[in-house]
Amino acid sequence: MSPSLNLNRIAHFVAVVDTGSFTAAAERLGVTKAVVSQHVARLEQEVQATLLIRTTRRLTPTEAGAAFHRACTAILAQAEEAVVRLTETTDTPTGTVRVTAPFDYGTAILAPAAAALCQRYPGCHADLVLTDRSLDLVAEKLDLAIRVGWLTDSSHQARRIGGFRQIPVGVPALVDGLDLRHPGDLVALPWIAQSTLRTPLRWTFGHPSGDHATIEAGAAVTVNATPAVRACVLAGAGVAVIPDYLVMADIRAGRLRHLLPDWSLPEGGIHAVFPSARYRSGIVRALVDRLIRTPQMGMEDTAEDRAG
Repeated sequence: MSPSLNLNRIAHFVAVVDTGSFTAAAERLGVTKAVVSQHVARLEQEVQATLLIRTTRRLTPTEAGAAFHRACTAILAQAEEAVVRLTETTDTPTGTVRVTAPFDYGTAILAPAAAALCQRYPGCHADLVLTDRSLDLVAEKLDLAIRVGWLTDSSHQARRIGGFRQIPVGVPALVDGLDLRHPGDLVALPWIAQSTLRTPLRWTFGHPSGDHATIEAGAAVTVNATPAVRACVLAGAGVAVIPDYLVMADIRAGRLRHLLPDWSLPEGGIHAVFPSARYRSGIVRALVDRLIRTPQMGMEDTAEDRAG
């Protein structure tokens, strides 16, 4: 007769293999190290097999343990999917969602979306942590992170919720009357640099003809937050490359000019990133769905908008 397995013990075992230690698994699951160790020990007794090789530095699954881990991961995924499908039509969003996002996206897009969600569902509360630092979802007890740009961490589950264009802009008083046809023409202008970017003054432009041009500009002002970059540009201190969702309204109102509209910079993605071992509550799903429905400013602008 096959043993009756406990899904909770399976979840503890998967966390240990994923993280490589009882301590890290305990931190991920929000329990003590002793609890994790007990669950794994009981699981090995139930399946009558050694699942882990314990050394002083790390836990490594045995051959049987590795195969069992793959099967258990699939089981947990199926269980979570079953719960999600069960609650999708009956779960009115309630509770608190703790979200981190960069300052610029958080202010322009996330905060209005979260406010609208909480207004529609009075039982919801949003705790927004806006920072340009990439926070650890588990350590900071976050339900969700919004990553803007290019994902580098594959240890969590991610879902693309939108995208953005990078747009070079400047105020009319600074750029009107200049003959700006090629990215190289921008080098002579003063630039506002964002210090959190890897290469804040080096940009590679592409043209529909297939041509590419890389420029290296000089900074008049350096700041560490995108909203401050926009403020400096609006003050006339220089030009800069800014995400479309922060400047399309300025371009449409005539406060800023879209420079070199025939050239383009690489488009970035906007992703919702989730702790991999946590059930997604109704409020998390509702907020992500709302962000997906939020128009991605600039991605659908007209030719007139692009002409500035």
